[in-house]
Amino acid sequence: MNVVYNNGPVQNGPFTIIEQPGKAAGIRAAEALNTILEAGPAPHLWNTVTLAGDLRHRDAPDRDTVSRQEREDRAIAAKYAPGAAPAGGVLTDTAPVVAALALEMTERLLQDGVLAVTPVAVHLCTRCDHMTSTVAHACRACGHQGSRPLTRQMLVWDRSPGTPLLGRDDFHAHRAKQPGHLLTIAQNVPERLILSRTRDHGISLAPLGLDGLVLDPRAGVHIAVLAAAARHGAERPVMTLTENAAANVAAYGAPFRRHDGTRLRYALHGRIPYDDAAALQRLCEVHRVSPAQRELFLAWFLPLCSLHLRAGITAVQLPALLKFWRRAHLDRQDTPGSDGLAELRRRIAAGDMRWVMDVTTLSRIIPDYLPTDGFIKEPEGAT
Repeated sequence: MNVVYNNGPVQNGPFTIIEQPGKAAGIRAAEALNTILEAGPAPHLWNTVTLAGDLRHRDAPDRDTVSRQEREDRAIAAKYAPGAAPAGGVLTDTAPVVAALALEMTERLLQDGVLAVTPVAVHLCTRCDHMTSTVAHACRACGHQGSRPLTRQMLVWDRSPGTPLLGRDDFHAHRAKQPGHLLTIAQNVPERLILSRTRDHGISLAPLGLDGLVLDPRAGVHIAVLAAAARHGAERPVMTLTENAAANVAAYGAPFRRHDGTRLRYALHGRIPYDDAAALQRLCEVHRVSPAQRELFLAWFLPLCSLHLRAGITAVQLPALLKFWRRAHLDRQDTPGSDGLAELRRRIAAGDMRWVMDVTTLSRIIPDYLPTDGFIKEPEGAT
C-alpha cells in the first residue's frame, strides 16, 4: 500500500497536551491508522517557524543563555509525559533533514522555472525591519505603526492565470467527502505568492542569495511531511489537518507536494470538543465507563471519528458517540478476521473513513489499551 499518515506539524506554542488535548487529534488519528495499516510508527511533526516563537524568545529573560533552537526543543519535550516519548520520535520543520530537502526542492524548482528569485516591492517595519507585507500596515513583530517601502530580492511563485492550487485528487478522501469549499477558496489566491519571510528562526535561504530570509513556514510544513515519508520509505504520505489549517497552508505548499515520485495528500479532520473536561467526566460516570475505556474513547476513537465527521464533533453528539463506542467495545473480537482486516486496510489506504461508524468493523480493531504516544505513559505490564 505504501501509505503512511503524518500529522500536519503542530505549532509549538506554550501548552501541553494534557491542557489542550485537541492539539494532538491529528497525531493520534495518524498513529491509529498507521497501526491498523502496520505501517510502523511515524514521527510527531512540530512547526517551530512562527512569529509567536520569535517574540517569546525575544522577551524571555534567559534569551542570552538559551538559544532559540534549545527553547523550541525544551517546549516540545514538555508536551510529553515525564519519562515517555513517541515511538517514532519527533521531527521539526527546521530539522537538518528537512532543511536539506527544502533547499534541494527549492533549487530544483528554480532550475525548472517554477519558482524565481526576483525584486519585489515590500514594506519593512521602521523599528525592527520585520517585513510587514507588500502593503503598509502595523508590524506584527513589534506593533510599530511605521513602515518603509523597499524593493528587495524575494523567492516567489508566479502562477499562470487559471493554474489550480488544489484539485480533488489532493485530498485523501472518498469521492463523496471532497471539500468543495476549499477548492473554491484556492481559486481566490493571488497569482503571485511570496515564499520568503523575515523570521529569527527557520530554513535559511542564504544559500540562494537571500540573506536574512527563511522559507515560508507554510511551505516548510509540507516539506517536513515529505522528509518524514522519505525516512519511512513511503511514497504516499498523507497529512492529517483541519480544514482551517488546509485553507491557510495549501496554497503555499502547492509547489512542494511532489518530489521524486512522492505525492503528498491531505486528510481532513474536524474539531473535538475536549474543552469541558468535567462534562466529559460526568458523561463517562453516567454510562459507567472505566478510566481505561474513557482514555480509549477520548484519545483513540474520537480522533478517528473526527476524520469522518470533518465538520467537527459537537458536544451534543458525544452521548450518542459514547454509546456507540461502548457497544463496539462490548462486541470486540480478540483476533480480527484476515479478510475483514485486509478490506479495512484497503479502505484506509484509499482514504475511506466511513468504516469508523460501522460497529462491526470498529469492534475488530479496538486495542486493549491506549497505545503509548508519549503524551500518556504506557500502563505497567502493557506489551
